[in-house]
Amino acid sequence: MFETKKTILAVSLGLAIASAPWPPALALDRFATYANPVDLPYRYQFRSLREAADPTVVRFKDHYWLFASHSKGYWWSYDLLTWEFVEPTGFPVNRYAPTAVTIAGRLYMTASENTPDVWGTDDPLAGAWIKAADIRPGYNDPCLFLDDDGRLYMYEGLSGTDVLRVHELDPVTFQPLRKSDVPASRDKAHRGWEVVGDHNEIESAQSFIEGSWMTKYRGKYYLQYASPGTEYKTYADGVLTASSPMGPFTYQPYSPFSFKPTGFAAGAGHSSTFQGKDGQWWHIGTMTISQRFKFERRLGLFPAGFSKDGALMTDTYLGDYPRYVGGKRELTGWMLLSRRKPVTVSSALEGYPAENAADEDIRTWWSAQTGDATEWLQMDLGGIKAVEAVQLNFADQDSAGRGISRDGYRYVLEGSVDGNSWRTLIDQSSGGRDAPHDYRVLAKAVLARHIRVKNVHTPDNGKFSLYDLRVFGHGQGARPAAVGAVTAARQRDDARRASISWKPASNADFYIVRLGVRPDLMNQNFQVYDGASMVTVGSLNSGNKYYVAVDAVNEQGITKGKTRLLLP
Repeated sequence: MFETKKTILAVSLGLAIASAPWPPALALDRFATYANPVDLPYRYQFRSLREAADPTVVRFKDHYWLFASHSKGYWWSYDLLTWEFVEPTGFPVNRYAPTAVTIAGRLYMTASENTPDVWGTDDPLAGAWIKAADIRPGYNDPCLFLDDDGRLYMYEGLSGTDVLRVHELDPVTFQPLRKSDVPASRDKAHRGWEVVGDHNEIESAQSFIEGSWMTKYRGKYYLQYASPGTEYKTYADGVLTASSPMGPFTYQPYSPFSFKPTGFAAGAGHSSTFQGKDGQWWHIGTMTISQRFKFERRLGLFPAGFSKDGALMTDTYLGDYPRYVGGKRELTGWMLLSRRKPVTVSSALEGYPAENAADEDIRTWWSAQTGDATEWLQMDLGGIKAVEAVQLNFADQDSAGRGISRDGYRYVLEGSVDGNSWRTLIDQSSGGRDAPHDYRVLAKAVLARHIRVKNVHTPDNGKFSLYDLRVFGHGQGARPAAVGAVTAARQRDDARRASISWKPASNADFYIVRLGVRPDLMNQNFQVYDGASMVTVGSLNSGNKYYVAVDAVNEQGITKGKTRLLLP
């Protein structure tokens, strides 16, 4: 057994900072909420950029265990809200796409990049692993799956031209017994979502098929896979099903079942689907930044489940807004108050202007000229609003961070009604933690028009910088009117693409276009901003009919649109 060093870093996704909850009608625990990206102490890679991706979550000894690419360790949680990091030694923790499985009371793991070994432990909290098997030449984007009859399988594949494969393995030696290709895992000629690009528009580029994951539900095998590429906003998961773990597999036309091409942080591919302690299903996947480098990525956690007839579903609707982790796992109803609001700052580094901190886009950011305690950012919400929560998304501009940071962000966040008299909402001036996506819930709503964050300390010698300061709560006035006169048409020369337009609704700030092959499977959604009343989508499966609905959204809430069959 290897000698290990263990480092535990507490990561809390919701912290109390005031008193009693508001409004009193909310019965669920306001602190049992989260907002994507998941706030983990993402490890610095080369070029001082952070990354975690390709996540595997498994339950072992009543804990959730989270393994992610190039993270130098893994995390565990009791409740999916607070994660603690374990830094083991004795096996290469710096590989892509780890996979884990429980066999006979032990946890086993291996990884991508043709990793030659499998390791096992009965105490992952201690970080003590021993080599269990030699599996040369190894696999790429592997997924270990133990069936309930005790037979073990490996699903794998990572290619711009090839398909996925499944191997049956000996459950003791992990040596291959037989294998089979999965030809249904690639067909971009008929599946628009497999086409490369932030809008599935780059037909000439190779589409990568990767990120296998197997789920068994009521005797049926669900093989999910990711495409078209990790750096694109359209990175998504499709699903194939079979009555046998080796196939043959059939493509499910409601794919992609996990898809988030718009919003503050986009992407929902190369994921794992797992069952919570209460029996409800979850899906954790890869979100893209991909600005400093294409592998600059984060993790997103989404509710999942199965329809009455067994269709696998993931809820990515407003998938980076606050959501309850328990009950029906619904959105809290706290709307975004900060998009496109006026911002003033202490200073701005050239190329990183103040307005970037309020554009609801993780691919742009504001940076101050220094990391000194004199730097600050102030936002005018445009009126007095009820503020429920904030998410401070720190951008690590010019950070000297390498590997696992031992430093932390320190700041003070204040609110004001008039811009003159200020009230402290969050005091994080001491005891900072490495929380690059720091989601904080106020214990009760605070009325404010102005929000100000003052830097106290920026970790790792970086400059004080924010992708966005996101403010959640309730505006004043009425919800928007319902959208009317929705029309849709497929592109004549490409049935995978369609244009959808609608008559603008009064009092709407933006719209959400929902698509699905059935009214109960509206699993694609697109956020449309800045007064636009039309969107072109490229993610359809040719030969399928689609239902369409357009919702209107403002700071007071959402008015759902009617679902109609508009793309026969």
